[in-house]
Amino acid sequence: MPSAKPSSTLSFCTKTNIYSLAVITFFCSFSYFLGSWQHSRGTISTTAEFSLRGRCNPSQNSTTTALNDPLLAQLSIDFSTHHAAEDGAATVPEEKVKSYPACGVEYSEYTPCEGTKRALKFERERLIYRERHCPEKGDQLKCRIPAPYGYKNPPAWPASRDVAWYANVPHTELTVEKAVQNWIIYEGDRFRFPGGGTMFPNGADAYIDDIGKMINLRDGSIRTAIDTGCGVASWGAYLLSRNIITMSFAPRDTHEAQVQFALERGVPALIGVLASIRLPYPSRAFDMAHCSRCLIPWGQYDGVYLIEVDRVLRPGGYWVLSGPPINWKKYWRGWERTQKDLKAEQQTIENVAKSLCWKKLVEKDDIAIWQKPINHLYCKVNRKITQNPPFCLPQDPDRAWYTKMETCLTPLPEVSDSQELAGGELAKWPERLNVIPPRISRGSINGVTAEIFQLNSELWKKRMSYYKAVNNQLGQPGRYRNLLDMNAYLGGFAAALVEDPVWVMNVVPADAKINTLGVIYERGLIGTYQNWCEAMSTYPRTYDFIHADSVFSLYKDR
Repeated sequence: MPSAKPSSTLSFCTKTNIYSLAVITFFCSFSYFLGSWQHSRGTISTTAEFSLRGRCNPSQNSTTTALNDPLLAQLSIDFSTHHAAEDGAATVPEEKVKSYPACGVEYSEYTPCEGTKRALKFERERLIYRERHCPEKGDQLKCRIPAPYGYKNPPAWPASRDVAWYANVPHTELTVEKAVQNWIIYEGDRFRFPGGGTMFPNGADAYIDDIGKMINLRDGSIRTAIDTGCGVASWGAYLLSRNIITMSFAPRDTHEAQVQFALERGVPALIGVLASIRLPYPSRAFDMAHCSRCLIPWGQYDGVYLIEVDRVLRPGGYWVLSGPPINWKKYWRGWERTQKDLKAEQQTIENVAKSLCWKKLVEKDDIAIWQKPINHLYCKVNRKITQNPPFCLPQDPDRAWYTKMETCLTPLPEVSDSQELAGGELAKWPERLNVIPPRISRGSINGVTAEIFQLNSELWKKRMSYYKAVNNQLGQPGRYRNLLDMNAYLGGFAAALVEDPVWVMNVVPADAKINTLGVIYERGLIGTYQNWCEAMSTYPRTYDFIHADSVFSLYKDR
């Protein structure tokens, strides 16, 4: 039996090898997972994203790509991580790390510069108490704002236009106060927005169609709009399907959370009010302005509110008004006002509009539309006769951060012919996005040439490709909706995303050396001014994605 012993030995060795292999595999696997766990605890993300609306899924793709491009080199753009330790992980001395505790849940909707208690210290005349009033030094809240109980991700756009979760905005006041006006309906765990409004009970779409029968909303000549006293911003929400982007605003007032509802829906909006301070937008910004029963006293205070609308309205732009006093002969009983009172109010508005050289285009049913002149040649001749209101003295018409309103008419840029459009012709949308903006082609933006504009546009196309490679969720439709660019410059970040189902609030800091917000509007984008040493006029959890380019260097000595 020569083979018996070798067979026994072979069997023993085979079993021993299997046991050894199993033990080695176990310890290798254990070491690998232990190391991965420790590494994940110590990793510092380098993605320039802050998820503020609760959309917290981590990026699936951390691959970075080097962009060795002469354009980037020419503009000194550097994508590499700085201030990092040799092992690649940024470290901060332990004694310098400052942590902030969570605030109580009662602060979940805290808006520092629109605090209702602080507001009561200020004048009620002209609604000054509803303007921005930020906390004094030492009064700032030093804790992290929590989400309300039960908060969950908003539905993806476009579903979010029509639905919001109750837990995210737990306020039912509007569902009662506006029950018959079809603004908002409360249904179990959610709110539904049928698209109604005080002056458009048949829905925003039908109302916008009525406006579209009076002025052309489809040919690309109207791209940017402003909605004063926006409610839940259904007008702006439904204009998006017509490639018109609207800056909607309303004060934080008794209509609790109306701007917050707009933002939950994925519609551009800010807290704001027409009171004593200019709106935070440049002159000649909007193609169309709108008020639907916004309760603004247009004829009072020497017409200062219409004068401010005139400042931000582009030459040839439109002002649309519905609600009191329009069509007062039909509605005066329901409005609980006398015919004499309503007739006098409408006449006052007509007089102010005429003093601004506006032309009344049409009044039909519940809607009236005026048009701003394309230049001020005729208006200057007329002003010599009436002197009401006078033209403003030489000033910067784009200056609008804590700048007082004045009862003087902002003069349009000079023209040589009565048919010339003051400030330059704007291309129709979508060509408007990429052609050289008139403010640049005419040399009114110091240091910014057509070549710099084109290079900047190309840069952001490349940079956006890089961003989407680092964070593939940025390229997933519906993953993000509300975006904020903290230092927008020429709007290149937003322009590179224009085909995606997102909108971008382009901020030009009030501290920036060059005021480029007018260029951003000439491109058909929207934005606002902001000093980042103060809180923004918006609610917590407004934005899904925040982009910061050169913000820290702008404020490094502050």
